[in-house]
Amino acid sequence: MSEKDADTIIAGQDDVAVEPAAALSKQDRPADILAPDAMEDANYVETDVFAWANNLVQYKDELKIDLFFFNKNYTVYKTTRSKVLDKQMEPIFIDEILEYMLEGADNGLIVRGFEDAEAEENVLMRTRLKNVEKAKETLNWLKTQMHEIELFNDEEHDIKRMKGVIARVSHEGTDKSFYVIKQLPQSQIIRGKTGWMLREGKFVPFDAEAALRIPTDNQLLVLDQDMYVFNQSKLKTLFGYDAKEASIAEAKVREIEQFFRLSFAEGLSLQSLVKGNRATIKKLQKIQPSLVKQEDLVDHGEELDIGLMTDESGAIIIMDEKDLTRFVNLLNDDYVESPMTGLRYEIKSKRLLKPPSDDDLLKQLGA
Repeated sequence: MSEKDADTIIAGQDDVAVEPAAALSKQDRPADILAPDAMEDANYVETDVFAWANNLVQYKDELKIDLFFFNKNYTVYKTTRSKVLDKQMEPIFIDEILEYMLEGADNGLIVRGFEDAEAEENVLMRTRLKNVEKAKETLNWLKTQMHEIELFNDEEHDIKRMKGVIARVSHEGTDKSFYVIKQLPQSQIIRGKTGWMLREGKFVPFDAEAALRIPTDNQLLVLDQDMYVFNQSKLKTLFGYDAKEASIAEAKVREIEQFFRLSFAEGLSLQSLVKGNRATIKKLQKIQPSLVKQEDLVDHGEELDIGLMTDESGAIIIMDEKDLTRFVNLLNDDYVESPMTGLRYEIKSKRLLKPPSDDDLLKQLGA
C-alpha cells in the first residue's frame, strides 16, 4: 500500500503517544472570526493561494498537523494519535492540494469568487469565510476557545456522530496556521463489534474500538479570512452553504428592504438574521415583495392572530429569528384560515393553482 493511499486508523489507546493539541499562542492566533463584519472588512487582505503553495513547498516535510473532529452540531473535539501516523498526515492533507495548485499555476488555473459565477473547469472557487456561518462558528473553537475543547472519546462522543475533520497546520517559518477541512464519510467508519480483518489469509474479528479512512481528495482550505472550495458539494454537506442560494437571498433581502420598513434589535439586520438560515433562504427564493403592501401584511397577520409588532412609526419590529420567521411566512402567504372549519394552518408546501387554459375548457365542453 502506498503512503498516499494509506488509511488513517484511530483504534484503541495502547499506541497513543502524543499530547493533546495545545492552544495557539497569542502571536499565532488569528483575529476572532466572530468579531463584527466591519472589523473583518477593515482588516481583510485577499490571500494569494498560488504564492502560499509555492512558499509551503519548502516547509512541507516539517509541518505540525493537529487533528480535530466536529459533529453535526459543530461541536469540536481534540484528538490524539500514534506517532506512527505522523508520516500519513502530509499525504492525506497537504500533498494533493500542493500538487493541484502547482500544476494549476502551470496550466492557467484561475481563482474566482464563489458568489460571482458558477464553477468551471480549471477554476478554483473562493469565498470569504465570514459568508459561511457554520464554518466560522466551527473554526472559532480552535481560534478562541481551545480551553473548552474536549478530547474525543468514542464511548462518550461516538465516532459515527462525527461529521468532519479539521487539520490545523502550522510551522515556525509561517506566521499563521491554515486549515484543511474534510468530510468523514460514514461508509469509511468501522465499529469494532461488526468489523472483520484479513490477517494471513484468514478473516478474524476486528479487535479495535473503531477505524476510519480519511479521504485524500481536496475539499476545503481556509487561509486567513478566505475559504478555497475544491468541492462545492462538500461545502454544502459540511456547512450548509450554497453560494448561489446565498447570493439570491442577499439580493432578495435588498428588495424586501425597498418595499418594507423594518426595525431590528441592536446589532441585528435582515442580512445577518438570514445568513446561515437555510430554511429561510429557500423560502426567500419564492417571495415577490412588490405584491404586498406593508399595511396589508400587518392587517393580515392580525386577522390570523399572528400579529407583527410595529413601532411608533409603523415599522415592523424584528427582535429575533422567531419574528423573522413570522414575517417571512406572512410575506410568503404561508398562513391560511379554512373558510369551512375556521381552523388556521401553516402551509409547508403549496402549488399555485392556475386557471384552466382555453384548450382545457374546450376539452371539458367536448366531454
